[in-house]
Amino acid sequence: MFIQTLPQADEDKMQFLPGRQVMTQGSIAFDNAEEGSRQSPMASRLFDIPGVEGVELGEDYVTITKTSAARKGAMWIQLKPMVLAAIMDHYMAGLPVLKGAVEDTQENSYSAEDMKIVKSIQELVEERIRPQLQDDGGDIAFKSFDPTDGTVILDMDSSGLSTPAFGTQIKIENTLKHFVTNISRVKFERMQEEVVSDGDRPGLQTPEAETIRILLETRINPAIAAHGGYITLIDILGDTAYVEMAGGCQGCGMADATLKQGVEVEIKKSVPSIEAVLDVTDHAGGANPYYSG
Repeated sequence: MFIQTLPQADEDKMQFLPGRQVMTQGSIAFDNAEEGSRQSPMASRLFDIPGVEGVELGEDYVTITKTSAARKGAMWIQLKPMVLAAIMDHYMAGLPVLKGAVEDTQENSYSAEDMKIVKSIQELVEERIRPQLQDDGGDIAFKSFDPTDGTVILDMDSSGLSTPAFGTQIKIENTLKHFVTNISRVKFERMQEEVVSDGDRPGLQTPEAETIRILLETRINPAIAAHGGYITLIDILGDTAYVEMAGGCQGCGMADATLKQGVEVEIKKSVPSIEAVLDVTDHAGGANPYYSG
């Protein structure tokens, strides 16, 4: 994906041309992160970049307003790569530009036949998949469907699941493909979660904790799911992250090697402020998947 940039007369503004449609018609401007995040997944992603103060979405462009140099704002040479990455990530995720019901935000892009498929997917998610996931401590919501390649985008909160998220996602994808043959692929995005006050473990409400949870969910747990194991972040205290190893990892003779040679290395690489990763698993308790019987 090639994104062109056009400097504006106002040196604190720059226009980005992604080479594809942004808005179906007209334009919309957001002057603050709260309003942008409430109405637009794309604007929300852009406002997450430090120094972005305004976002305007047009039919084929995105205009960014940054903090001025007089207010010690970053230079475009620093900010532009992050904006380019955010726009690319948005399109790769397949999310709509504006939030709202499918009928409101995407009605013009779906034919009558495609809308039947979308309705079928929504019913499956709401009536069959979501209740089971909520019973297990998670949640899920339909986001979008691309009829050109059969890709479905789902928002998923797997932070409270008792089973590995990777395995659950495979089951969801198989269910959707079984009942809706038009689906060729299912992609999962993280659901926006409300910040829950946790006085006992404030370390879990930090950006470092969120980075580690995403790392566990997207890279580490899928790798160890083949052995029936999964790892959960328990807390962060100072420069130390505490994790719990469950499933096939609990009681495994290779658990310490997995932690020290794999998990700890990846966590330190993603979060440099973490200097140690400690395992709080009760490896003597529970069923040992390798040595039982």
